[in-house]
Amino acid sequence: MDLDAVRAGFLLQLRFYRHYPDQLTPLLTAPLYGGIFAMIMSSSGRQDLSGAAALAPFYMALWAFALFSGGWIIQTDRWEGTIEYVVSAPAGFAGVVFGRIGATVLPGILAFAETWLFARYVLHSDVTVHHWGLFIVSFVLTLFATAATALLMAVAFVLARNAVTFSNSASFPFYVLGGILVPVALLPDWMQPLSRTVYLSWSADLLRGAMDAGPVPHPVLGIAMIALLGLCALIAGTAVLRWLLVQVRRTGELGLR
Repeated sequence: MDLDAVRAGFLLQLRFYRHYPDQLTPLLTAPLYGGIFAMIMSSSGRQDLSGAAALAPFYMALWAFALFSGGWIIQTDRWEGTIEYVVSAPAGFAGVVFGRIGATVLPGILAFAETWLFARYVLHSDVTVHHWGLFIVSFVLTLFATAATALLMAVAFVLARNAVTFSNSASFPFYVLGGILVPVALLPDWMQPLSRTVYLSWSADLLRGAMDAGPVPHPVLGIAMIALLGLCALIAGTAVLRWLLVQVRRTGELGLR
């Protein structure tokens, strides 16, 4: 993948935030979800899950950025009639798209900051980071895996006939499978193997572990799985995107499909 194209796409997408600030809406809802989840844990006597309640809004905002901003980049360009110009540019199209998607998940950093501050100073939850090295590595890999997964979804949305229905219904199932509020170990036995195919489940376990004063179980395995699942999504998304470009160029449906 052309790194110059990735950088150009990243910088291009950042400019859109000045003209389309509504794309940052998840930043407004994240603290509200944090308050709701904290009250649920408090009323149920599960103060041990306060860290999960603080992290869940961050993952929800990050997934919303990936799904509704990054996932619709290619399709939006087709509807706007600008995709022909992007494809015909010297820069690699896959790199440009991945760079733009990377910019759409970047506000996830702000989502974490505001949910952490809200949990720490408003809800007075114990969200102290005890393992900073593990936290930083896991956090960066999570952003990468999210962008790679959004690239795969962006291509899938172009191919799918009911992409709008899928995107609208793909939020909460992934929240459950990712174990972002309820740890995977507390899910039903039949669901746990399926949840391990979702990078969010590994990420949530590691970030929660980084906020626990005790030792983190299997940190290397978790880091490796986030990187592996993200890399698989990136390779699959790039390959399918290249195949799609060959098909639409052959049929002349680049801006129509």
